[in-house]
Amino acid sequence: MPTHPAASLPVPPSAASRAPDNMKGIALITLGFVFFGATDAMAKLLTTELPALQVVWMRQIGLFMGVLVMLGMRGLHLMRTRHPVIQIGRGVLATCSAAFFILTIQHVPLADATAVTFIAPFIVTAIAGLFLKEPVGWRRWAAVAVGFAGMLIVIRPGMGVFHPAIFMAVAAATAFASRQLLSRMLSGDDTIATTVAYTSITSTLILTLPIAFVWEAPGASWIWFVAPLMALCAGVGEIFMIRALDVAQAVVVAPMQYSMILWSTLYGFILFADLPDLWTLLGCAVIVASGLYTLNRERIAARKAKQRARAEAANAAEAAARTEEI
Repeated sequence: MPTHPAASLPVPPSAASRAPDNMKGIALITLGFVFFGATDAMAKLLTTELPALQVVWMRQIGLFMGVLVMLGMRGLHLMRTRHPVIQIGRGVLATCSAAFFILTIQHVPLADATAVTFIAPFIVTAIAGLFLKEPVGWRRWAAVAVGFAGMLIVIRPGMGVFHPAIFMAVAAATAFASRQLLSRMLSGDDTIATTVAYTSITSTLILTLPIAFVWEAPGASWIWFVAPLMALCAGVGEIFMIRALDVAQAVVVAPMQYSMILWSTLYGFILFADLPDLWTLLGCAVIVASGLYTLNRERIAARKAKQRARAEAANAAEAAARTEEI
């Protein structure tokens, strides 16, 4: 699913202790999004023959296999966490996000669905400002408003091109945004690998429970090739993403999530002869520009917060030194 995983994962506690290799990280996460785009395209193709929930399960199996490989290489200690409830809750939201997105692309072109899911950062900002009482300046509120305007340009309700399934993409973005907020609570405590492992295992278990009630035996022979390939691409994309966030700064690689629109358009054209129209491209450009601006404002806010924390620590140390002198 193209809901920019890079921005939704906690920064590993050890990230600050080593020099980042940002160029390598950009290359790795770009490859990850190439594979995620291919995964989404094959998922859309499979929904023409199989129930959407079965396709979601097949996709998550690929992520699950990738996690099993990671656990085999790094050990079961990756499952240690001080926040098991939050980790499981994040997995539930990840399941909802993936399911809603695949239900969307069953009826809507890939590029359109992908563009709508890019509103997730704006939903995060809105929730943080309205319900979590985080300080959000007028610039970020303006970016949120412009981003939602871009979404309306893409879906164009009342103009004859609107499909009700697009609301599933909005639901997917909302679930993903909620998942991002939980990721903030995990930041600094659990590693990226731990979070991905819990998310994958939780979502696989949830989807396995009802699969017997919707399962349909694949009829067309090509499904036996495409379904495993989709699962493989999902697992490989996850591995590339984890590695990218291990070697690079998240704030640097996060903007690469918007490259998904390129891969979605390319795969959509190759497999379904779908090309986004001018209005979709315009709306997507508005959303991406607003999203990049929001990411930049968040980077500036984080930098200022660190500067204030350092200044407060220095003042406290100076006050303690004066007290000792007295």
